[in-house]
Amino acid sequence: MAQSDPQQAQPPKHHPVVAAHLAQQASDLQVRIADAITKFAGSMLFVYIHAVGFAAWMLLAENSPWPTLTLVVSLEAIFLSTFVMIGQNRQAAFQQAKADHDFVEQELELKTNTELTRAIHTMTNELHQRLLAGEDKASLRRELS
Repeated sequence: MAQSDPQQAQPPKHHPVVAAHLAQQASDLQVRIADAITKFAGSMLFVYIHAVGFAAWMLLAENSPWPTLTLVVSLEAIFLSTFVMIGQNRQAAFQQAKADHDFVEQELELKTNTELTRAIHTMTNELHQRLLAGEDKASLRRELS
């Protein structure tokens, strides 16, 4: 019977900010829609569909497609640029939240390391003093004997 690795059974652990971001993304329908549109608009499928669609429109659908085509392309560009900016703003907020979290954690670690270093220094000095005191007693005994 094969034994399963307990680490494989656990879901992957995420940075706390990533986990919060994923939870917020999963709970907000507008965010999911914006992400889906942005993901699709950034794909080659989007480019291929538009190339075929615009070519068919110009060649088959209208005798003079330029005014309507210009309007459609301009409106699409406005909406797509808005989706890109929404994504960039969300990414910037995510990166800032992650940087803030990491800064707090690093400051806490620095404080802990500083406290440990001071405690080690204090114990080393105390040990050194005890050793010196022990050597003084041993040398005093030798002199008296």
